[in-house]
Amino acid sequence: MKRSGILLLTLLAVASCGITRRAPSVKEAQAPIIPPLTDSAEIARTRARAQAVMDSIDLVRSGVTVAAKPDEGIRTSDPVFPHPEPPRELVDELLDYAKTFIGVPYRLGASGPERFDCSGFTSYVFREFGYDLPHNSTMQFRDCVPVESFSELRKGDLVFFGARNNIRNIGHVGIVVDVDLERGMFQFIHASSSNGVEIQRSTSPYFMMRYMGAGRVLKD
Repeated sequence: MKRSGILLLTLLAVASCGITRRAPSVKEAQAPIIPPLTDSAEIARTRARAQAVMDSIDLVRSGVTVAAKPDEGIRTSDPVFPHPEPPRELVDELLDYAKTFIGVPYRLGASGPERFDCSGFTSYVFREFGYDLPHNSTMQFRDCVPVESFSELRKGDLVFFGARNNIRNIGHVGIVVDVDLERGMFQFIHASSSNGVEIQRSTSPYFMMRYMGAGRVLKD
């Protein structure tokens, strides 16, 4: 009884002095102490490393293995592509040819040159340069080499959109004529059901909500 009484008085004294501490949780015990970043250069490097990680994730998903130098990550100024870019001269020549059809009317099932539907237009243009594409936007999507992320999108690539009556199914295709990576947008030429062959921006609400992906046909 004497020992238990002494122990009780000791505990009460400690509690009254405010010395008791809650044992740290497992998360608190493992959580690292991260000092705040104050140097602007260090902040920029940290953001670059974070972007490099995101880029590397995209590349891993596309089946590409990237060897990065220690502490450098992947430099965003030196992008790595899963397939080579086609010659610029070939791309420019193909786009110049495609633009000669601006204003040509739309007709479902038409493959040119006096009338086009969307896949009829893309297959007609690419056939002129030795590439046989099926007259079907879904099959074109399956046959081309996937462009896995927006940072890889280039002029001359095909871009695909959901159908008007079912946004989850490929129903439209166009050819990229310009890419603005900073603004996250591109322009493409296509056979529109309303205006025939024309150039439009990806920021159009109709196409923004229907964008399904991109693919590359042209090779080096």
